[in-house]
Amino acid sequence: MTIKRIGHRFTDVATGKTLDTWFPRSGKKITRNCLAEKVGLIKGDFVEIEIESLDDAPKSAEEAYLRLHLLSECAVKPNTINLDGIFGLLNNVAWTTAGPVLPSSIDELRELIAGENHHLNVTSIDKFPRMTDYVIPKGVRIGNADRIRLGAHLAPGTTVMHEGFVNFNAGTLGESMVEGRISAGVVVGKNSDIGGGASIMGTLSGGGKQVISIGEKSLLGANAGLGISLGDECIVESGLYLTAGTKVKTPEGEIVSARELSGRSGLLYRRHSQTGSVEAIATNAALWGGLNSSLHNND
Repeated sequence: MTIKRIGHRFTDVATGKTLDTWFPRSGKKITRNCLAEKVGLIKGDFVEIEIESLDDAPKSAEEAYLRLHLLSECAVKPNTINLDGIFGLLNNVAWTTAGPVLPSSIDELRELIAGENHHLNVTSIDKFPRMTDYVIPKGVRIGNADRIRLGAHLAPGTTVMHEGFVNFNAGTLGESMVEGRISAGVVVGKNSDIGGGASIMGTLSGGGKQVISIGEKSLLGANAGLGISLGDECIVESGLYLTAGTKVKTPEGEIVSARELSGRSGLLYRRHSQTGSVEAIATNAALWGGLNSSLHNND
């Protein structure tokens, strides 16, 4: 499937490096303006990008931005398109209230806009901008937009609380509560809850290639951690960090590494309160009550 979109691009005038590219859903040519462009540090133009196959690796920063847009528009799901080499294509950018500039240009920008009625704020220095500056997903609530990168996939009905974080090429597939961290590559199924302070291992750090997913109607408790996949109707108790190598007593009484239970449905993972050993017992999602449907009606 060929994808063709028109985007508005900002580039650094001195180096010609691409800073960002915005692709409106409407496909219209819409010009953006900012103080960094007004004072001549960056320039804007329109670019038409055509991708013949999303199975092929991106070839430019502009193409990388289009792929990130497609993820945040929920036009494609995480882990279904090729993002190989994306870090090498994207430049490190200072995202400011006067527009995107190279980090080395911040002091010059401050000087050039000194006569403007504007207090400069640098919101981050990163290769990825905030999703909400480029794509507004439908039917979601986001407590802190700084914690959602462009390329995050937030399905309608998702609520991301203020301490929740969602990386690019990761996110939710249905109504979900996110109070913890969804790392790159991780997907969370419908009607699942990522508790406050909880963390899920992604595919970026430590060379990890295992793609972790959480099924439907599952709960990752507050301050818990997860290094295996959960099936449907699973619970990980608060504070339990479950890695692939964690020794777990199964419902059948065997002692196995947690990786052998990866993806299995209907399990509650907990520590025995007297021995401290980790065990998995048969359970169902009704034990934790599920999501409050009224909280996720985000129209």
